[in-house]
Amino acid sequence: MESAPALDRYQADLDRLSHQSRLRSLAARSGIDFSSNDYLGLASSKRLAAALTAAIRLGTPIGAGGSRLLRGNTAEHEALEAAAARFFHAERTLFFGSGYLANFAIFSTLPQREDLVVIDEFVHASTRDGLRACRAPFAVARHNDAASFEDAILAYRARGGCGHPWIAVESLYSMDGDRAPLDSLAAIADHHDAFLVVDEAHATGVFGPDGRGLGAALEGRHNLIAVHTCSKALGSAGALVTLPRVLADFLVNRCRPFIFGTAPSPLMAVASLESLAILKDEPERRARLARLIDYAARESEVKLGTPGSGSQIHPIIIGDDAATMSAAAALQERGFDVRGIRPPTVPQGTARLRVSITLNVDEQAVSALFDALASELREVPAPYGNAS
Repeated sequence: MESAPALDRYQADLDRLSHQSRLRSLAARSGIDFSSNDYLGLASSKRLAAALTAAIRLGTPIGAGGSRLLRGNTAEHEALEAAAARFFHAERTLFFGSGYLANFAIFSTLPQREDLVVIDEFVHASTRDGLRACRAPFAVARHNDAASFEDAILAYRARGGCGHPWIAVESLYSMDGDRAPLDSLAAIADHHDAFLVVDEAHATGVFGPDGRGLGAALEGRHNLIAVHTCSKALGSAGALVTLPRVLADFLVNRCRPFIFGTAPSPLMAVASLESLAILKDEPERRARLARLIDYAARESEVKLGTPGSGSQIHPIIIGDDAATMSAAAALQERGFDVRGIRPPTVPQGTARLRVSITLNVDEQAVSALFDALASELREVPAPYGNAS
């Protein structure tokens, strides 16, 4: 193929990423699963497969065929939304095609020009991307520092801001596995007449009563919006946004991703509905995962000298990008699917292995992984270079 000068700038950028050990590429899944978000092992569960098989036999369409406001609104979508509203104790639920789309929709639509959005510095990229399409200004608060959120709101009021603040956090952070101070943030939201948006992506199905997330105690509040991703612990695809009725109606009328996007597959609505039923019917899945998380934390303490995060997300921060990817490759050669995470996904100097604990593994596999980690991390710089 002839050289195309118009493509040179793109190749130069790729070359620069490669030089920085940050070039991404697609790799087929292989090895023991320590990288997925399929926390409860539902993605390949027989019960979900049976629900989908039954739905297909009954004539449920694979594709929606249009947006929800045209012919794309199906009985399956409405059944899921009604059940999810009951399950999460919300006035309304809207089903979106992905968690990314749900966050983008919320933040590109609901905050108004006179409002202020305050986000945690480690919040999902989808929230930041939604804010780029938003009319309201935003401020960045220090990670999990409730006072930093309030300081941003007070500064906004001191400048004459007269709208409503919005507070945006993840209940469980996807790269560190730590938890937001939701009670403190809810109190700040109440005091300042603010909205609190909680992305439960990595907590739904794993934490809270019936797996309703870490914000379950806040359910039903007039100023709460929660995003419950279906593609992680629920094992399907899409996302459920729970919110007050008036805000749901506003999204239906004003949200461009909802109005102009083709509706999610009705089959995924069937799968997500079945997943909610599994959360109630099979609490032993959460109990087994909790035991496995505790076991992994003990293995990490003994073999790496580092504690667990208190969740199913176990970060091992190496720092150097190249060393991180080398360690990930070595683990993959040993048969463990562990991936390296580099900037800009995580802050500069915090490249890491993100170990995900799911019901797709058992204690024997976890023990073998941490043995391999202890061996491989002897070859990388501190803090893991002296692992024993």
